[in-house]
Amino acid sequence: MALRTYSFDELQVGMRETLLRTVMASTVNAFAEVSGDVNPVHLSDDYAASTRFGQRIAHGMFTASLISAVIGTRLPGPGAVYLSQTLRFLAPVKIGDVVAAVVEVAELVEKGRRVRLECQCLVDGKPVLEGEAWVMAPPSGKPKGAPQPATATA
Repeated sequence: MALRTYSFDELQVGMRETLLRTVMASTVNAFAEVSGDVNPVHLSDDYAASTRFGQRIAHGMFTASLISAVIGTRLPGPGAVYLSQTLRFLAPVKIGDVVAAVVEVAELVEKGRRVRLECQCLVDGKPVLEGEAWVMAPPSGKPKGAPQPATATA
């Protein structure tokens, strides 16, 4: 995936980026190992079958991490600094679901290069998570090590 960084001056209200991810059992297992959240509703088919979900579900914070991926790689991209995030979990995400994490610029505050982002995750077009993030966008002049636009050569 090619990374793109938008400086504060390049951002506009209404800009939007989306990341698609299929939730795999191996991903849920790996997230449990990394996070330490080994709740059996995420890891045990037998246990999860006895819950109101009827099957294993992904960690809510895994779904939320897809928003972080959009912010850190696409909008604003590398160099963005997370300041806060609100989350509302609306529906479970199951193994095999394709999650669309959507981030849209909602407000730009010049002081401190603050950006308010509306965030949501969708499965089959239905919201499963929504929230709002505040980030500090990179300044003009890309951060050291950030990807630069490709230039044509003759």
